[in-house]
Amino acid sequence: MREVCVITGGGSGMGLAAARCMPKEKIIVLSGRTVQKLEKAVKELEALGYEAHPFACDTSKRESVRKMAEYAASLGNVRNVINAAGLSPAMAKPEQLLRVNALGTVNVNQEFSKVMRPGSVIVDVSSNSAYVLPDFMVGKASLRRAEQDPEGFVRKFLRLCSLVPGEYQKSGLAYALSKKFVCKYAQMCAFAYGEKGIRVVSLSPGLIATDMGNLEAGEGGKMLQFTAEQRMGTPEELGYALATLADERNGYLCGVDVLADGGATYGKKFGKSKVH
Repeated sequence: MREVCVITGGGSGMGLAAARCMPKEKIIVLSGRTVQKLEKAVKELEALGYEAHPFACDTSKRESVRKMAEYAASLGNVRNVINAAGLSPAMAKPEQLLRVNALGTVNVNQEFSKVMRPGSVIVDVSSNSAYVLPDFMVGKASLRRAEQDPEGFVRKFLRLCSLVPGEYQKSGLAYALSKKFVCKYAQMCAFAYGEKGIRVVSLSPGLIATDMGNLEAGEGGKMLQFTAEQRMGTPEELGYALATLADERNGYLCGVDVLADGGATYGKKFGKSKVH
């Protein structure tokens, strides 16, 4: 049976770059909400020798994700899931950010874990924005609430975001909360699914030169001064990092977040030091 790699947010950016780094013997399923973009990406992969399929999906909708998981399983053994679907503060208001980034991760992890076999892996994409917030802001109770009472989960964090002045700032907090959630939820899933032989890990990029990253360059660009090379990351760099994490040979890497932000988080917290 052929092996299948599913990439949400795979129509462009780091998701599509990750697809180009996967072994060509795998069947690639690219997911997103814009069919035209997905079809263009599929043609690009086919030109490189891949078998690829588009699947329109809104990861914030449980039924949509369930149908995608069933479709992927009909093609073969779902071996790799890279959940790169997400929205940034410049793209959406707080509620949509929480639903897509946080609840979308719950939907993807839960539905795909039902069809995945031992030796498979889920990689959830977070952000270095998660490191801005203290751990207590997204505790174990919030992780469980997102699973058991998703509407209550959204209401709780919307109340918190409403306390912040400024529309962009409200969305910024919602984004950081949603990405903090992704890190901690992926960690929880690593232990929940470990008994099934499913590995779960997360990756937190910094500012990346994608369409989304360019939208955030005004505010997010301030972090570039703290990176070691003072530049944005490239989709190709992050795509390779995602594909590496999703590689089955990385079997002992689980339950952690991999920070791939050019050193920005460390540089801001501790200050950059130069060797002369």
